[in-house]
Amino acid sequence: MRFIFFLLMLLISPAASQAQNICPSTAVLSRLQDHISREGETLDSIAQNYNLSTQTLLNFNPTLKNQNLLPGTVVVVPPLNGRPQKVPQGATWQDLSKASGVRADVLFELNGCQAKPTVVFIPGLVKDSPPAIKKSNYTGLSGYPFPELKQVGLAYGWQKKASSLSSGNQSNLFFHSGIDLLAPLNTPVLATEKGTVVFIGFEGSYGNLIIINHQGEIQTRYAHLGKVKVQIGNVVKVGQIIGVVGRTGEPDIVQPHLHFEVRSKQPLGWISQDPLLHLNLPLSRPTKTSQ
Repeated sequence: MRFIFFLLMLLISPAASQAQNICPSTAVLSRLQDHISREGETLDSIAQNYNLSTQTLLNFNPTLKNQNLLPGTVVVVPPLNGRPQKVPQGATWQDLSKASGVRADVLFELNGCQAKPTVVFIPGLVKDSPPAIKKSNYTGLSGYPFPELKQVGLAYGWQKKASSLSSGNQSNLFFHSGIDLLAPLNTPVLATEKGTVVFIGFEGSYGNLIIINHQGEIQTRYAHLGKVKVQIGNVVKVGQIIGVVGRTGEPDIVQPHLHFEVRSKQPLGWISQDPLLHLNLPLSRPTKTSQ
């Protein structure tokens, strides 16, 4: 059985390795493990031990049946409930989303942010979209990343690369997991909520990146920074200067800006949300520019 999945993994696009540094999730199909069955075990009992459904194990072990297994049988165990799915030729993440009922960006990140995978993991416990972003007693972020409102240069969600705007080439679509707020270089960047700094470093296309965890399993990310003014482990206050706008990494637009993300911890990991749903802005919201 393991040999079958080695073959499946060989079919996955090599772009996965290039995306490791910038993708918040490691591809689920690269995290399969082998369980060697013991005397008296069944697929039901093995599934229960791993907090999975029996159907999930059958999805990954189609030649096995839910009966007593011979001791020493190799059972492939995924980290989450779901199934492997061969991708039809030419299918996009949006196509897979429509077919599975799972949000396209969730599929994209669960599969290692690959551009053109051949086999993907479809989670089995998610319908339509992740759970509601609002936590108990959570009313949104208390602050804003700058001292004043800024224009949104690139919005959250699926976007077209500049080179594909005129051609209509869907292969150049990419998922933008935050918003780009236009601001001059060296503009102070502020913490949007009290929290703990859990990551500082140069991270692929993010460039200089700060990640702050907040109460209610909410996380904010600040990317393309020029300078960083906090350290890992610092507890920051709302409105505290944590860095300045820079041009590090691989920005998606040419104007100087802050790439700002809000993520909510879900069973599938830290799932990105539209930051505008978390920011308590006045009615005159910043508008996004055409790209």
